[in-house]
Amino acid sequence: MAYSSLEACLLDLERHGQLVRVKEEVDPFLEMAAIQLRMYEAQGPAVLFERVKGTRYRAASNIFGTMDRSRFIFRKTFKTVEQLIRLKTDPSSAFRQPFRALDAAIAGLDAFPQKAVFQRPVLQNQIRIGDLPLIQHWPKDGGAFITLPQVYSEDVERPSAMRANLGMYRIQLNGNQYKLNEEIGLHYQIHRGIGVHQAKANARGLPLRVSIFVGGPPAHTLAAVMPLPEGMSELQFAGVLGGRSFRYCYHQGYCISTDADFVITGDIEANETLPEGPFGDHLGYYSLQHNFPVLKVKNVFARNNAIWPFTVVGRPPQEDTSFGALIHELTGDAVPAEIPGLKNIHAVDAAGVHPLLLAVGSERYTPYDSPKKPAELLTIANRILGTGQLSLAKYLWIAADQKNALQSQDIAAFMQFVLERMDPRTDLHFQTQTTIDTLDYSGTGLNKGSKVVFAACGETKRTLCTEPPQVLHELRFGTAPRIILPGIVALGAPPFTDYAGATEFFTAVSEELLPHLSSLSGCPLLIICEDSHFVSAQLNNFLWVTFTRSNPSHDIYGVGSFVKFKHWGCEGPIIIDARMKPHHAPPLEKDPEVERRVDRLFQKGGSLYGVI
Repeated sequence: MAYSSLEACLLDLERHGQLVRVKEEVDPFLEMAAIQLRMYEAQGPAVLFERVKGTRYRAASNIFGTMDRSRFIFRKTFKTVEQLIRLKTDPSSAFRQPFRALDAAIAGLDAFPQKAVFQRPVLQNQIRIGDLPLIQHWPKDGGAFITLPQVYSEDVERPSAMRANLGMYRIQLNGNQYKLNEEIGLHYQIHRGIGVHQAKANARGLPLRVSIFVGGPPAHTLAAVMPLPEGMSELQFAGVLGGRSFRYCYHQGYCISTDADFVITGDIEANETLPEGPFGDHLGYYSLQHNFPVLKVKNVFARNNAIWPFTVVGRPPQEDTSFGALIHELTGDAVPAEIPGLKNIHAVDAAGVHPLLLAVGSERYTPYDSPKKPAELLTIANRILGTGQLSLAKYLWIAADQKNALQSQDIAAFMQFVLERMDPRTDLHFQTQTTIDTLDYSGTGLNKGSKVVFAACGETKRTLCTEPPQVLHELRFGTAPRIILPGIVALGAPPFTDYAGATEFFTAVSEELLPHLSSLSGCPLLIICEDSHFVSAQLNNFLWVTFTRSNPSHDIYGVGSFVKFKHWGCEGPIIIDARMKPHHAPPLEKDPEVERRVDRLFQKGGSLYGVI
């Protein structure tokens, strides 16, 4: 169904029993976020907040909260989009399925952005930042943020809507040192499209003109987060996915999405920054306050009866998890098609997406070697770690499977496959003093950290333990060993103090375990943590704690470790120190008082009673 507005989509969801209205007044300070967190966790319907304290505008959340609802929203165009992306990444598919390819190509041509001459509903009202729903999501957030923005910028050297960048970068609306109604903060990484545009504008001594669209047809929101193939316009993609061309115009030199619910325009000046954050982020921690570009607000517009869409990000899974699943379903083999030898790849959502990648590749370089060792896998790994958002990964586990049965999406089976085959003496490959995700505080500074590749192929080398070896119960330096997965054991330890103390601690652990290598042969990975019961209770707990709280170069140790010709390896189990460190950002925690306040909506007589 082609939606011309966000409200048209919400009414369609309501007709099909997939939306609930909250009629009580709700506070945008923490309460709305608390409700969204509950609704998503219960896989409940989308929510329309009809009375938001402090604003005349309504707000909506959980729109993409389930895969079924996302598929329903795009039910008429989903297959066409899949085919169009496949055609772009693999042009030869046009010869294999010519009629499908022709339909997709026609849809792509029909979806070119259109200039709106007469119908410009978003320009009906000129308002101010203070008129918007100023939603604060977590207690320690620096202010109110836009969590579903579509941030539009153009290349000053080749300005054009078809060559523009439409991305989803977080926007801080108030708080810190921002002058309300005059300044807002933009948080983005310099390698993103808008960062490239800003660098070019700076080089010419020009401000970068930016437009922020909020709301509009849901296809516009998804287009802003899609990792599209090179040369495919986000605006054109939005038109194909939405079954309706992206409508736009220019007002005072700024691009306007005329179907949006709200539009903010303004300028980013060279070298002008202000503190942005803290913000509860998708890793499950607060990203701390740092200087980021500031947007000098020019205009704020809203259509009549505008609706403000929002989501809450936090420890996964959250609604952005559904975004990721939807993107994976749409893009299919787009990433493997760009990297020769890569068969499938999985960014692990429970680990915060960027910290952990699992990948299956081919291994054809050493067909006669016995035992077989990773070779081609390492060239594929380097290509992965140099590709777009994949370059933010800290841990890359990569394996080759001669039977072509291994799937990176099956996390437990994949890890077991790798641990059965990898040689800790030769198959860990580090990159130190490099970049990591801006939002990841496990490294040595902002954007600074390390990466490691776990590579495995060939025949099984060991049978993985399903119970902790007895020697781990007798350790002087660890407590409460518990199995997480076959071959992976969580072990409690005292809190981390500093790296000098950690080095001393793990040297003692190694010395104590070194005489017992034979009994530890089925236990290739030890996870050191504060609470082994929590880490081992669920797979997601292990993934979250281990890969968000460790920096490979600093926090990987090994029993009998050595460096030979600059290669690090170990004779016995690999050890990952997954304890919280003093420089880590604090984890997100709900406010108990806010939780009690929103209980009223879920009790008898409340709008959400019996909904979840």
